[in-house]
Amino acid sequence: MDLEGMAKISILLVGLWLLVNWSGLLDAKNMKYKNPKHSTDTRVEDLVSRMTLEEKIGQMLQVERKYVSADLLKKYFIGAVLSEGGSIPAPQASAETWIDMVNEFQKGALSTRLGIPMFYGIDAVHGHNTVHNATIFPHNIGLGATRDPELVKRIGAATALEVRATGIQYVYSPCIAVCRDPRWGRCYESFSEDPELVQAMTEIIPGLQGDIPNDSPKGVPFITGKEKVIGCAKHYVGDGGTINGIDEHNTVIDRDGLMKIHMPGYFSSISKGVATIMASYSSWNGVKMHAHHDLITGFLKNTLHFKGFVISDFEGLDRITSPPRANITYSIEAGVSAGIDMFMVPKHYTEFIDVLTMLVKNKHIPMSRIDDAVGRILWVKLMMGIFENPFADYSLVKYLGIQEHRNLAREAVRKSMVLLKNGESADKPLLPLPKKSPKILVAGSHADNLGYQCGGWTIEWQGVSGNNLLKGTTILTAVKNTVDPETTVVYKENPDVEFVKSNGFSYAIVIVGEHPYAEMYGDSMNLTIPEPGPKIITNVCGAIKCVVIIISGRPVVIEPYVGLIDALVAAWLPGSEGQGVADVLYGGYGFTGKLPRTWFKTVDQLPMNVGDPHYDPLFPFGFGLSTKPSKALYSS
Repeated sequence: MDLEGMAKISILLVGLWLLVNWSGLLDAKNMKYKNPKHSTDTRVEDLVSRMTLEEKIGQMLQVERKYVSADLLKKYFIGAVLSEGGSIPAPQASAETWIDMVNEFQKGALSTRLGIPMFYGIDAVHGHNTVHNATIFPHNIGLGATRDPELVKRIGAATALEVRATGIQYVYSPCIAVCRDPRWGRCYESFSEDPELVQAMTEIIPGLQGDIPNDSPKGVPFITGKEKVIGCAKHYVGDGGTINGIDEHNTVIDRDGLMKIHMPGYFSSISKGVATIMASYSSWNGVKMHAHHDLITGFLKNTLHFKGFVISDFEGLDRITSPPRANITYSIEAGVSAGIDMFMVPKHYTEFIDVLTMLVKNKHIPMSRIDDAVGRILWVKLMMGIFENPFADYSLVKYLGIQEHRNLAREAVRKSMVLLKNGESADKPLLPLPKKSPKILVAGSHADNLGYQCGGWTIEWQGVSGNNLLKGTTILTAVKNTVDPETTVVYKENPDVEFVKSNGFSYAIVIVGEHPYAEMYGDSMNLTIPEPGPKIITNVCGAIKCVVIIISGRPVVIEPYVGLIDALVAAWLPGSEGQGVADVLYGGYGFTGKLPRTWFKTVDQLPMNVGDPHYDPLFPFGFGLSTKPSKALYSS
């Protein structure tokens, strides 16, 4: 063939290629969803119009990392991945290891036809609490005791930065439950029994997500920059009001009571631009929240004009029926129809895809409901900038567990400490303690145990015991760091009376409390301190002058021992920075914390909250003695 013939064939082939691909080239040029110059609404509308039903349903899923891979994300168009409590890529994984994992999943998501990025979610409820070497802040009940929304906002910002240091973009925080019964195993996740205090503490949301512009439309979520995360107000709604504090059970209250007690935190969260809201496992007057169309679609979306997306709790669909998973087709239809947009289906996600596809094709669920769900999810993804910057990088790794954040956590510990008793009378206080004494005793199961100090949702779902898995300062170490070098500190976890009396101690610090727990495993009908805690209090405080520090996620039974105790401190679950406890014990800072919830005399009084007609507390809501810093006794 001569050159002229070859040229004609080449021209013909180019023409055929252009004919076949011209529509695709034009389409790519007009992909508005990929162009950040367009409005978010325009981009969402354009992308949803291009999606198949299969692609839409995939976006509605968040699956557990253990049960998915990059290839499966691509195959099923999955929109999000999560770590359940304690689910990690490797033991004591570094920030770089987390980033590598998240980016690998992202590669799978971006390799789909439309290249929709995924996001990764985790329970960062008191700092980045699953990750090795992260800063662990006090749990919410302690933050409620600080009465300091600005502090809580700074904690939100620090948490967001540490979460992004591991490549993760989404946190299931804050819990804005109003705990009305301390027997509930999640009570420490609640800032307070008082809805107004809970509202004030929603200031953590702009810390996590960034400040919302003054001119932002009502209900519209807002996330700013690579150092911020998607937040999640939970658990909608009434989870803290269940009968007898039984986790996941029934909250019996009229609509007016629901609105006055349990809903105000959501009003504030939405006004501050929270991006997502998580449905509660619990029921309201017998109707499961995961299936509650009136409250999710009717009130949250239509009345409050919430524009973010509603996410289920972990396996929340399964719990719609009793026993769980008794009729998964009914549960999926009920959850989607109620208005939940994204579903945590950690393992059985192909079943979810098959059932929801069938329900839509058979017109049991209208396509408009699917488009609403997907549009909300995509809106949040576009708002956070993940389409333009889908991959995590290593530039933020340096912020994980930094000293600045540990100093912030230490400040939070100081401000969270509530002084309940201080000596025989105001003119004979025991605290602040003298730094210089010949010999002092530190006793108790919680004196030298970072795991106990941090509580549940730390490294593991139910928490851990010991010091090996955490970086931080125990209270025992903090005391040793603070006292005069000439003061001898003797630590004995469980001393007998004879040991206490015979060693010439100037005073004792007793540190006891609850063992770590989370959710239903923490439900307690007696709220007693586990042994040997009470025995240690009796042995030590019956023999010498003592200060007792209670480490707990809620008020516990202490009334029988108050007469023996010279000074009593509620330290809640202070987290990794135990030095904050010693800061106030020894007068470097004054006690300023106030009870975020009522301290009962006996469990027979429960539930009992401020304002109740039968209100007769051991220490009332808002109680907390104050001390002044003693600079003569303290040097930092």
